[in-house]
Amino acid sequence: MKISGGCYCGDIRYTAEGEPSMVAQCHCRECQYITGGGPNHFIAMPLDGFEYSQGTPDSFKRSDLENPVTREFCSNCGTALGTRAPGFPAMIIKVGTMDDPGMYEPGVAIFTCDKQSFHNVPEGLPAFEKMPG
Repeated sequence: MKISGGCYCGDIRYTAEGEPSMVAQCHCRECQYITGGGPNHFIAMPLDGFEYSQGTPDSFKRSDLENPVTREFCSNCGTALGTRAPGFPAMIIKVGTMDDPGMYEPGVAIFTCDKQSFHNVPEGLPAFEKMPG
């Protein structure tokens, strides 16, 4: 699979190639902050196949957590581009940043323990209260 995308203003572009390790919607409270309230729709692509082809994102990592994720975003328009999690060999790409978001089809819903009443999980989609084992 090959994915390309970027931020809203066009300053940052990326490409990702390989087989996704996860295609999901995450309902955790942390993702709700980043998305503005909805679940985070993402595709986790191998790190060795991911690169920024234009521009350099800014990043944020909480200092009060033991193993915080690093969230990457455009410092000009604020678009959340992706997340890097410690020990996870994939870039977690936000579907909304993809040039063709229509290629996304979630395979699983995770962290439904934090799901809001207005979040939708498609019927028949495997759903887990936390991260599946």
